[in-house]
Amino acid sequence: MVYDYRLGFENNRSDWYKLKTAKENNNKFKALIFPDSQSNDYTEWESLAMNAWQNNQDSDFFINMGDLVDNGYDLVQWNGWFDGVEPMVNNILVAPVQGNHETYTTDWQVAMPNVYLEMFKLPTNGNDKYQNQYYSFDYGDVHFTVINTQDDEMAEFEPDLLNEQIKWLENDLATTDKKWKVVLMHRDILNYGRDAKPLGDEISFPRHGEVYMPIFDKYDVDAVLTAHLHTYRRRALIRDFAQNEQGTLYILTGVAGNVRYPSLWHKNPLDEYVPPQPETNNYLVLEADENSLTFNCYLPDNTQIDTFTLTK
Repeated sequence: MVYDYRLGFENNRSDWYKLKTAKENNNKFKALIFPDSQSNDYTEWESLAMNAWQNNQDSDFFINMGDLVDNGYDLVQWNGWFDGVEPMVNNILVAPVQGNHETYTTDWQVAMPNVYLEMFKLPTNGNDKYQNQYYSFDYGDVHFTVINTQDDEMAEFEPDLLNEQIKWLENDLATTDKKWKVVLMHRDILNYGRDAKPLGDEISFPRHGEVYMPIFDKYDVDAVLTAHLHTYRRRALIRDFAQNEQGTLYILTGVAGNVRYPSLWHKNPLDEYVPPQPETNNYLVLEADENSLTFNCYLPDNTQIDTFTLTK
């Protein structure tokens, strides 16, 4: 369904725009997925996002995987983010994920992500205290669950966030009747070695992996998308913290801004695809139909570097 809309305040009115909303009873759709877009100059973000949009005009909505901006209290950066996606966000819906950089003030202190919380009107989660921090939505036959992984940063302000979110998450995953379950979360679920701190062939999991992966196993989540490390990695299917063909697909989505860590992270034994190093930025396209979910990863010049299809 397509709506005509415009924005107004007092006697001021914008131009009219068209907004595409969810297709009724149609399980075939396409979504653009952008990793961390944080930047010190949002021209590269604009170039990547607009190129992806121009080549996928049939996309129904887009996702941004957290750290939308480098500093969550810097309104200049928010203007850069919105200006970069203006033609796209005027026409299709956005599903944002909160990242840790949304909690930083202009003097780089941690605070409630108040600017982020006011920027988007997201589906309700049943708890006004945590509105716009975590949420879920359905599109076609896919249930998307968006988790807030900033409970460390926000512990001083919201000490019960993690426990409350876990209760909500279990109910959210248990009660959906959709065929597919996809989780979106900013922080990743694997530890990675680097030159200064090598891990070798050791496989270990940070706290968010230890906390959430058993829940994803319990409710048979099909795919989990993460961000934060500014590198693209597709992992083997994982269940019970090990490779398992009956497990969940985990994709670390990469980077969409100009803050990059070229060749920083070592390969993890659970990585099945690692792009050539040093990495540039990238975007993903999710294509859903009656029996499959396909995740395609592209470079800024639209070269496809990875693809994976789940079938059911």
